[in-house]
Amino acid sequence: MSDDVHLGVLFGVLGVLLLLSAFFSGTETAMMSLNRYRLRHRARAGVRGARLAEALLARPDRLIGLILLGNNLANLSAASLTTIISLRLGGEPAIAIGTGALLLVILIFSEVAPKTLGALHPSRVALPAAYVYYPLLKICYPVVWLVNAVSNTLLKLLGVSPADATLHSLSSEELRTVVAEAGALIPKRHQRMLISILDLEKVTVDDIMVPHNEIAGIELEDDWHAILRQLTNSQHTRLPLFRDGIDHIIGVIHLRRLVEPLAAGELTRELLVEKAEDPYFVPEGTPLNRQLINFQRARRRIALVVDEYGDIQGLVTLEDILEEIVGEFTTDPAATLHKDVQRESDTTYVVNGGINVRALNRMMNWSLPTDGPKTLNGLIVEYLETIPETGVGFRLGGYPIEVLQSSENAVKTVRIHAPAPEKKRA
Repeated sequence: MSDDVHLGVLFGVLGVLLLLSAFFSGTETAMMSLNRYRLRHRARAGVRGARLAEALLARPDRLIGLILLGNNLANLSAASLTTIISLRLGGEPAIAIGTGALLLVILIFSEVAPKTLGALHPSRVALPAAYVYYPLLKICYPVVWLVNAVSNTLLKLLGVSPADATLHSLSSEELRTVVAEAGALIPKRHQRMLISILDLEKVTVDDIMVPHNEIAGIELEDDWHAILRQLTNSQHTRLPLFRDGIDHIIGVIHLRRLVEPLAAGELTRELLVEKAEDPYFVPEGTPLNRQLINFQRARRRIALVVDEYGDIQGLVTLEDILEEIVGEFTTDPAATLHKDVQRESDTTYVVNGGINVRALNRMMNWSLPTDGPKTLNGLIVEYLETIPETGVGFRLGGYPIEVLQSSENAVKTVRIHAPAPEKKRA
């Protein structure tokens, strides 16, 4: 009877050892599978298990040393105990059977199953385990330190420093992937805005500026009554002032400064120039993320883009950059079309060849190529390698296009056939 009881105790101890092996195996995978950024967020939110896990992962060599120390002790003890039980049950011939059975049990119940669980639910497994590992590391620290000292010395000989366990920053491309794969955690509109912010470094002021020949401003040599009408009817809050063309700019006037003298009939050319602020110039090729900061530092909302010779190439505003992030400042871009886009039907539009391609894509939710010329005319001419005649049809970027009007040096207007808009579900 005493032998039976003793054998039962051995089986009980073997079961405990297998559970310990499963615990070490599963929690090791869970600890190494934790999302470090999510873990840091939860730790800053005050979750104690997350704080302990973050502290343990600050030195992964020590954590791995502790886990493997416990796992190997459990497995080796289980193997020794299996040998004793096999000898009790069937003598030496049973040792091979017991070893094979133990291998199968450890593989399934102490390795594959717990590690799969740890990989699928790392937070559920790792955070509670941190409460065990943190004090256990304190208790076993001398042994773990000795093991790590030897292993780290070997790693240093190979040129690896285990102390370099800092949380590496994500690159913009990696961050873009994280945002794109956020799924339902971040609304689609917010995802597009975040990605647009990341894309600002890839877009320059040249891509969104109003071209030189389309800049709306006040020619001070014009008739005074024409200037007053322009000030009264302008759709812009800021206008450049110039003489003999935009290349001879004097300043930029904020129409709000002219409300009182204009209402009192006291506005003159001299006062108009006096109230204007100095023009703000930026070099072509400036990335939008940098220009956004420049606008903030200079407390400006409008800038003139110049080339290396100081010639004005176009005009860019703060609103243009913000529209790159949030989209057009209209509720339905297709309903409130640009002056250069006229709707013919639900799927066809007449478009001015001088329109900016990025602005057209953003306004109409199209995907015409933007890695080449900035205007639609330039895009068409580059694609065809010639200036097409009226009536020529072709497909560009998946969009059927028909030239409606062209001159000797440019495409004036085209008809673009776009995909039919999706009907909203009731």
